[in-house]
Amino acid sequence: QVQLAESGGGLVQAGGSLRLSCAVSGRTFSRYVMYWYRQAPGKEREFVALINRSGDSTSYADSVKGRFTISRDNAKSTVYLQMNSLKPEDTAIYYCNTGRDWGQGTQVTVSS
Repeated sequence: QVQLAESGGGLVQAGGSLRLSCAVSGRTFSRYVMYWYRQAPGKEREFVALINRSGDSTSYADSVKGRFTISRDNAKSTVYLQMNSLKPEDTAIYYCNTGRDWGQGTQVTVSS
């Protein structure tokens, strides 16, 4: 059984930054490609970013490209999402994902 625990969300003004973390336990973390998704109120969950097993390849949604950076530390079984230049439209619950398992999410609210 894999457990994922997101943290680092909060309230920030537009233009600010936050760093999300997702700690993974229960299985060998380095086996997983890791994903971040988000879900805004009234909208479907959408892909944000992914990182490969070794951490040397990443991919981003167009809406966050150039502002967000995904990274991982396999020794700590943790994936991160550094979010800069935040916009009100980034407001959502952010979830990490192993390709199968989901965390409980962390709320990010960006005020204008």
